[in-house]
Amino acid sequence: MGRKMTIPLHVLSACALVAAAPVAWSNGGGAMSMPEISTRREQTPEDKAKALYNPALRDVKKAERYQASAAQLTDSGKKDRAAREARELYSSALSRFQQAAQNDPRMPEAWNYVGYTNRKLGNYDAALAAYEQALTLKPGYPDALEYRGEAFLGLNRIPDAQQAYLDLFAGNRALADKLLSALRGWLDTQKTSSSTDANTVSELDKWIQERSAIAGQTASLTREGTAASWK
Repeated sequence: MGRKMTIPLHVLSACALVAAAPVAWSNGGGAMSMPEISTRREQTPEDKAKALYNPALRDVKKAERYQASAAQLTDSGKKDRAAREARELYSSALSRFQQAAQNDPRMPEAWNYVGYTNRKLGNYDAALAAYEQALTLKPGYPDALEYRGEAFLGLNRIPDAQQAYLDLFAGNRALADKLLSALRGWLDTQKTSSSTDANTVSELDKWIQERSAIAGQTASLTREGTAASWK
């Protein structure tokens, strides 16, 4: 009969521990659990700015809907509630946009909406300062030019609003049309106001008619030129 092999006790004990370890690990064996290793990188200030910007933009869209609803409602109670909801959402959005701009001061979109929400809340001087910052970072930024034009209207700075329209007209016809519509709206409210100089109202009325005619003519020429190029 062959010689019987004996295995030292300390070797058997070590083998038993190695065999048992995966079982304990897979069952979440208490103190044996491995510390979780995070693979997520730390957020940069730019990441934080974007994370604030997106929900703030959603608040703006909601606020605009409430504002539009308030303009249409005839029931005074519902009208006031809708206006209050709009104001609260604009305030919430402004706070987030300001934080976004603080995290990423070189983000023109955040500055543009700091201006937009300030303007909606009636803070025209703060709005203009924010638009200037956006335009410094992104010269010729069409949205900031149009929003700034509306802020000028809020301060009755008509020549500045007219210049904003002319600046937009050459590069972004859709936003130029939007600002011209805002100029018409301002004019309509001033026609029944005794606080505005009659000559200012009359001159602006004439200017709007002239610019509308020019816009119509150039739009027609552009369409004809485009159609001719297709032939």
